[in-house]
Amino acid sequence: MGKIPANQSKSVSPVPRKEPQTLLAKIRKEYVSLTFAKSIVFDPARLPLISILILAAELVLNVFVVQNVRYTEIDWKAYMQECEGFLNGTTDYSLLRGDTGPLVYPAGFVYIYSALYFLTSQGTNIRLAQYVFVGIYLLQLMLVLRLYCKSRKVPPYVMVITIFTSYRIHSIYVLRLFNDPIAILFLYAALNAFIDGRWTLGSVMLSLGVSVKMNILLFAPAILLLYITNLGWLKTALQLTVCGVIQLILGAPFLLTHPWQYLKGSFDLGRVFEHKWTVNYRFLEPEVFESKVFHLALLGLHLTLLLVFASPCYKYFQNYCRLRHLEMMLMPQIEAQNRAEKEKVKKGKQLNAKALPSTKKDNEEEKLTQDQEKFLKSFEKGIKKMSGKQQQQQQQNVAPVETESPAAANPAANKFSIHFDRSTQLALLPIFLSNFIGIVCARSLHYQFYVWYFHSLPYLTWYTEYTNSLKFLLLLLLEFCWNTYPSTVLSSLVLHACHVCLLVGIGRKLFRRIPDLAQLNKAE
Repeated sequence: MGKIPANQSKSVSPVPRKEPQTLLAKIRKEYVSLTFAKSIVFDPARLPLISILILAAELVLNVFVVQNVRYTEIDWKAYMQECEGFLNGTTDYSLLRGDTGPLVYPAGFVYIYSALYFLTSQGTNIRLAQYVFVGIYLLQLMLVLRLYCKSRKVPPYVMVITIFTSYRIHSIYVLRLFNDPIAILFLYAALNAFIDGRWTLGSVMLSLGVSVKMNILLFAPAILLLYITNLGWLKTALQLTVCGVIQLILGAPFLLTHPWQYLKGSFDLGRVFEHKWTVNYRFLEPEVFESKVFHLALLGLHLTLLLVFASPCYKYFQNYCRLRHLEMMLMPQIEAQNRAEKEKVKKGKQLNAKALPSTKKDNEEEKLTQDQEKFLKSFEKGIKKMSGKQQQQQQQNVAPVETESPAAANPAANKFSIHFDRSTQLALLPIFLSNFIGIVCARSLHYQFYVWYFHSLPYLTWYTEYTNSLKFLLLLLLEFCWNTYPSTVLSSLVLHACHVCLLVGIGRKLFRRIPDLAQLNKAE
């Protein structure tokens, strides 16, 4: 036989071809691995997936609690009696009373519980009311988890442990039917609206929360700073007007008939709580607890702490505002670049198709400039410094996921993206801190007040640079204090010690030099 030419041999030799992976094989490679399992537990970027499981499990758990744990009557009947007086035509707040005393909540409370009065057959169908509060709890939890998912601050396992191990929180929502959860629901709806840039909707939700219970005003100092830094003075005045108008509309039936009784009854800043119900000052004598000097001292401490923390919180809000403006400026260009890269990949896979007309000028316009790419690198370094990301990664051994480059994210798609929502951290910390300071300086804390700050505790705790063991110890001790009934001298002292320890940990990190994103480009 004749010898086959070299060039012919090459032309007929089989070309190795990579076998396409099946869907099952791709799923196994991507998700059935130790790396994926670790990321599910430790990586905050995986929280959206875990949140779905948390909500599903909480639905089952709360239904189980409603069906198997005895309901405890505390304020529900009194709420119904107060609303019944309003439904019978009484608009004088001094005459609206229940078994536990006079009505002390604003008009929004009256309308909401009047609706529950009709829904539950004049308040007699307790089981139906409990299921309504199951829905309130799940809706609020969804809003809370949405904020945590955006911020990527707290690992999933922390949220799971914290949420599922709190007996007191589940009790407050579905076994007590207090109005505090409804007020907090409106608060988290407002925070989500603010983060989404829907300022008027957020103001409406915030004012509705205040109309249910006045404790929402503890968030007001930080939210006022948020308004000013993001909207300016004129638009801030407009948003405050929206809040005020909501209050006037809701309170109109009472303000037009008996205005003084309404204002004194629903917004009584000087109301004295009974010592027997206090959670945080059991170690004080009743005479000291009820004295005006003690109350004024706590008020002075509250205002002082707000002033002390005002400067760094304002700086956080400024950086948050800059990042949001940067997002608005760069996202269209990033999307254009990704579309161009996607088109290139698509063209490369088409073996016999004609190339689409494209000019060098068009490609250059779709790509980010060198200055913009340089600033993005500076931004990444700055946000890492502010959030303490490098230390967190060293502790957890989790790869960074906030910023994706073409090579890291998906080489085939060549996609570039930045998780701008992570800047939510800069807005949430001052807001949660403002409320926390108010709780630290509260004249008296009752058991239902735990919902005022429970869902912000993981965020505040994980902001500190304490070890994970100490962080969990703080959360455990707080849960112990709120579950000790009746409160004791020890439980009250431990509660204050935990509050002070947490406040000091936040302050130590907060008062360090905060990178100014406006100067990062120059620094580079």
